[in-house]
Amino acid sequence: MKIDAFDKILWLLLSVVLVALALLLWQGAHREGASGKNVASRAMERELTYQARISLLQKIYGPVEELRRKGELQSALLKLDELARTYPGEAHGYILQAEILQQLGVKEAALSNYVAGVRLDGDYIDKNSPLSRRDEISRFVTEAEGTFGGKAAADSSSSTLVAARKDLNYLKSRLAGGCE
Repeated sequence: MKIDAFDKILWLLLSVVLVALALLLWQGAHREGASGKNVASRAMERELTYQARISLLQKIYGPVEELRRKGELQSALLKLDELARTYPGEAHGYILQAEILQQLGVKEAALSNYVAGVRLDGDYIDKNSPLSRRDEISRFVTEAEGTFGGKAAADSSSSTLVAARKDLNYLKSRLAGGCE
């Protein structure tokens, strides 16, 4: 069998295709290594962001924590109110306010502040987050369930008890792993 010009063209095209395929496979392997580096750098970036955020929150809310440690809860609430005007919509302020109100025994207000904080930032419920207050919130929900559960069932006409029960159910749902 004699090889003519047509056969030579076919062999040439086949070799070009094989070279192109080899180049594509090599580039794909090269990109996978780069994407692994990107994943690592994204994880590091996320960790640095968390550390920077925690540092900033400690700097901003440090005076409130200090007043709270001293037992000056009313002064801590006033300082939180001042910070809330400076940093509106910051979830950490709501969480701290809820903890202080809980210490003062004002459970309905503490409940609504916990809900506001968790709605703004779900990291306070996340087990793996450095900002997690999951255990404290879970204990509070267990306490509040005994308080608001019976009252809401007995008096379903009270709008504040109905709202408290709704907030309590929201926190229970988030603690159970639900999302908004």
